[in-house]
Amino acid sequence: MRILLFLVTNIAVLVVASIVLSLLGVDRYISSTGLNLTSLLIFCAVFGFTGSFISLFISKWMAKRSTGANIITQPQNHKEAWLLDTVTRLSKEAGIKTPEVAIFPSHDANAFATGWNKNDALVAVSSGMMDRFPPDEIEAVVGHEIGHVANGDMVTLTLVQGVVNTFVMFFARIAAYAVDQFMRKDDEEGSVGMTYYITSFIFEILFGILASTIVMWFSRYREFRADEAGARLASKGSMIAALARLQQEHEESHMPEGMLAFGIRLGRSPKLGELFASHPPIEKRIHALQQL
Repeated sequence: MRILLFLVTNIAVLVVASIVLSLLGVDRYISSTGLNLTSLLIFCAVFGFTGSFISLFISKWMAKRSTGANIITQPQNHKEAWLLDTVTRLSKEAGIKTPEVAIFPSHDANAFATGWNKNDALVAVSSGMMDRFPPDEIEAVVGHEIGHVANGDMVTLTLVQGVVNTFVMFFARIAAYAVDQFMRKDDEEGSVGMTYYITSFIFEILFGILASTIVMWFSRYREFRADEAGARLASKGSMIAALARLQQEHEESHMPEGMLAFGIRLGRSPKLGELFASHPPIEKRIHALQQL
């Protein structure tokens, strides 16, 4: 869920910024002699990293609003008290400040962590997981999510996304400029025409989709680190058992693809679509844990 919300917010910020900048005519990297690539790269870096960091800073707020998460401040029952105590204990072992703890309504077994830094995070578990999973497996899942926080995954993801944004904007504008110059008539004067703004918007979307494979690769890599954290903070057996139970529930589920666990995504068998998967196949994750 944190990856999904981060990417959606990031894309929205970039699109809005691009449209506003185009309407305001902020294109000083373009002159009558062509593109100033140094100015263009600086321009793209500023707005590329701005979009990424805005996404990071509002990630926790977005997660709360979009999932309907119920923040546990005063536990109302035994389950809430146990979850709050478990997150507090594992956070202390991981060396971070206790995140906000929440349960969000969902029948699916799901969990996620997000936040702009390791001492201002949110860990949330679905009501379905709380109802069906045994405590030791929930503890392992919580340890996995705390591992994401302690490893600073959201911050490093932000930096990776900022670099990706920069070069998506950079190459989109170079391609758009080439198309605009090709389409213009010899007697037209000025720097660029409307074709440039339209095609730069289109190229930004296309290049953004392709570049998301880099972000997804990074996300898959960090999942193995988070699994290790779950095994270390809880136990290797519990982490493997939790993943196996998620796999079993997935195989038995007839839910649409879009509704299946965003937070602890199972992954798929190797295929083209795996390039866009935020999590590696569960078999690989279990195998990696068994090798620890």
